[in-house]
Amino acid sequence: YAHLFDRAAIIKRRFKNYEKYQPLQDRTLAMIFEKASTRTRVSFEAGMYQMGGSVVHLTTGDSQLGRAEPVEDSARVISRMVDLVMIRTFEQSKIERFAAHSRVPVINGLTNEYHPCQILADLFTFIENRGMDRRGAIDMDCLKGRVVAWVGDGNNMANTWLQAAEILGFTVHVSTPSGYEIDP
Repeated sequence: YAHLFDRAAIIKRRFKNYEKYQPLQDRTLAMIFEKASTRTRVSFEAGMYQMGGSVVHLTTGDSQLGRAEPVEDSARVISRMVDLVMIRTFEQSKIERFAAHSRVPVINGLTNEYHPCQILADLFTFIENRGMDRRGAIDMDCLKGRVVAWVGDGNNMANTWLQAAEILGFTVHVSTPSGYEIDP
């Protein structure tokens, strides 16, 4: 996982130094939104354009995804025309079915169950402030033994924090209101 954060640091440093860096030139991202989000759309579009790529923005209003066309068929067709897909949807099972029938990588932009892009951004912010030396080298051990407190609903963010903790070796303490616990 260190490589992911190393690459993010390199890309951010190049962008902040106004260095031209376009590894996604001639690449296209399809963004499929069943749940609208200004921040998700802007961040993915800006990132693709800054790295030389382009985007196709689809919503349930201008596509047949999950309505008149099965998800599996949409995945087969869309993945033949683009290099990468990001989906922001309701059910985790829908994104898993799409990914299983896609020829290209599929990014989970958000589901009711998980929100991995947000947690990756949160973790990167922590690493930048607590796990990076002056030269920009990342120390992934900065997460080991740390404790994150989650106070709020047992929602997709809480679920994803728990996943990240298991993978990266830190602890999450969860406090939810009665009736809003995490689904075991």
